Amino acid sequence: MVVARDLLGKNNHVISVIGDGAMTAGQAYEAMNNAGFLDANLIVILNDNEQVSLPTATLDGPATPVGALSSALSKLQASRKFRQLREAAKSITKQIGALAHEVAAKVDEYARGMIGASGSTLFEEFGLYYIDPVDGHNIEDLITILKKVKSMPAPGPVLIHIVTEKGKGYPPAEAASDKMHGKQFKAKLSTRSYTQYFAESLIKDAENDDKIVAIHAAMGGGTCLNYFQKQFPECCFDVCIAEQHAVTFTAGLATEGLKPFCDIYSSFLQRGYDHVVHDVDLQKLPVRFAMDRAGLVGADGPTHCGAFDVAYMACLPNMVVMAPSDEAELMHMVSTAAAIDDRPSCFRFPRGNGIGAVLPPNNKGIPIEVGKGRILREGERVAILGYGSIVQQCLGAADILNSHNVRVTVADARFCKPLDADLIRRLAKEHEILITVEEGSIGGFGSHVSHFLSLNSILDGPLKLRSMVLPDRYIDHGSPLDQIEAAGLSSRHISATVLTLLGRPKEAMVV
Repeated sequence: MVVARDLLGKNNHVISVIGDGAMTAGQAYEAMNNAGFLDANLIVILNDNEQVSLPTATLDGPATPVGALSSALSKLQASRKFRQLREAAKSITKQIGALAHEVAAKVDEYARGMIGASGSTLFEEFGLYYIDPVDGHNIEDLITILKKVKSMPAPGPVLIHIVTEKGKGYPPAEAASDKMHGKQFKAKLSTRSYTQYFAESLIKDAENDDKIVAIHAAMGGGTCLNYFQKQFPECCFDVCIAEQHAVTFTAGLATEGLKPFCDIYSSFLQRGYDHVVHDVDLQKLPVRFAMDRAGLVGADGPTHCGAFDVAYMACLPNMVVMAPSDEAELMHMVSTAAAIDDRPSCFRFPRGNGIGAVLPPNNKGIPIEVGKGRILREGERVAILGYGSIVQQCLGAADILNSHNVRVTVADARFCKPLDADLIRRLAKEHEILITVEEGSIGGFGSHVSHFLSLNSILDGPLKLRSMVLPDRYIDHGSPLDQIEAAGLSSRHISATVLTLLGRPKEAMVV
């Protein structure tokens, strides 16, 4: 935006706000490097709320500014006269000689260290003018500093480090250990979250296999790997918000014979996709990707919606791609992934709680035969093949259709890659209609089934094939049920589709 502004001859200010957690990402350093090289006028506000700790080499200053002195010194550094004085001093010492310039620079660095900018050297070396930690809740000071920075003549890139408290002003958040990050109030349920079931299962597998390690990107609480870390502190790694590094890091662990589980939200793994392709799949390394928050995510909205993971993972030549229909199946797939040691694998699971399925003994999953699905209900004429947690909506549709005297077959695919070829052939051969259902984008499971049927000439016959996927648009945040309705993937929508294909549109309208 700064470069576009300058090319267009405009004179507005551009302000970039970044959190301390995001500052750990590689792209932040790439941007700082570029900004320092361009030396264009840019204001960067680093909002440090200590939600995600920064590496000590980047920022190792005090957590909060101390009293009026710190405030006054911050104002002094931001003032035009101080800025001009420093630049003039540097210019003069350069003319006098290299030794004098070096001495002046050391004195300047020492003085700034006394102010509290012990981490400023890195930003300065990137070419950003650094302003020491400021109390982000002191609005008067913030306004003063921003006004002074804006009034600087051609300051180049400036980084203002402000310190804030996450949840400030909301007592429940202030009192919570995680400041209620990403949480919503909800009624108590008898089941736990899929994420908890994943962590419990991984712990059980790790108790019997000392090669299992877990990796996450600053999401220990969100992924429930904090429980794993408590049990195995030496085998759990937080790489901060750096998904690209997380993927390559797990690849390195796999090359040495460990069994890494890389646990990243579906939408966040998109950031590390290049590394999934080149550093893992191309090398055929047995990295296990646990993709949390797959599909629609309720109040977390479109930014966290895991709509694309099936499409972008199942197109990779070596990847095993799985999705559980319930929490028990998730536990089995954790054990399945642990057992796959000749290629990469992944499994997706949704945000939200389990359905109350009967769990395996001692929460220890049993490996599933790779590429094998299962039939849950036997019917006739119509087969519904679900992939992942949407299978529960398929079963609900079967109940609705029973009231219309339609008995359908419901199957749980389990695998998108490799597909269960025998199961799909049987469903296509024994039924007039085959409907695939998934909580993912076009290009996912349904596309793989369609491709298989086409290559095997099964679509040349009378079979009616339909794929039900997420619509080609982003779904706004809302309750999970409202989102499923908006996406057209509810039991009601599935049963209506079946009745329409059976030539009973009037009954479909009633549903």
